[in-house]
Amino acid sequence: MMRHENVAELKAYYYSKDDKLAIYSYYTQGSLFQMLHGNRGMYDRVPLDWDARLRIATGAARGLAKIHEGNNGRLIHGNIKSSNIFLDSQGHGCIGDIGLTTIMRSLPQRTCLTSGYHAPEITDTRRSTQSSDVYSFGVVLLELLTGKSPASRETKHGEKMDLATWIRNVVVEEWTGEVFDMEILSESGGFEEEMVEMMQIGLACVAVKQQERPHIAHVVKMIQDIRSTDAE
Repeated sequence: MMRHENVAELKAYYYSKDDKLAIYSYYTQGSLFQMLHGNRGMYDRVPLDWDARLRIATGAARGLAKIHEGNNGRLIHGNIKSSNIFLDSQGHGCIGDIGLTTIMRSLPQRTCLTSGYHAPEITDTRRSTQSSDVYSFGVVLLELLTGKSPASRETKHGEKMDLATWIRNVVVEEWTGEVFDMEILSESGGFEEEMVEMMQIGLACVAVKQQERPHIAHVVKMIQDIRSTDAE
């Protein structure tokens, strides 16, 4: 029943005791994870420019907002990450993998501890909420800005930390410029102000306290307001 240009359409599913599968249309451009991290350091890599990243963030935010409207405003995605965001033929972000979380009792403990996408409260409960979806989406925004995978660990003063924690610490020490992906910093367009705005949105989404995170509809508006014209 879910129909939206920024939500990958579910074509078929298979449900059994041992296997739970969902089948979607094939996206030739691949996932956001592939676009951000594939072929890093290789001569044939085609980097994502800032305009493309802004389009992806806008589309994915709209898709998540549509998902959260489902089931009378109670639907949860539960597994937002860059490998579940795909690029359509126009370069807009589309969210896939919708529906699997609703038929699973809880997320695996290992997934909660190691992915880097899940909100702090998920570590204990392993239960997703719309607020934890917003946290995960905030991590994706930070991933877009930094070009770093959340699963990696940044070491500072010998301490290991996830991507969200690392960025919080960097911002506190006013080293904001150091977090941005060199692939977009090298552009000549001068988009630093827009990137800082996006970082502030991402940090709001990854607030440790659930009640401090914005609603996804507000996130959509904030991303669209980064530019006076629509990112599409």
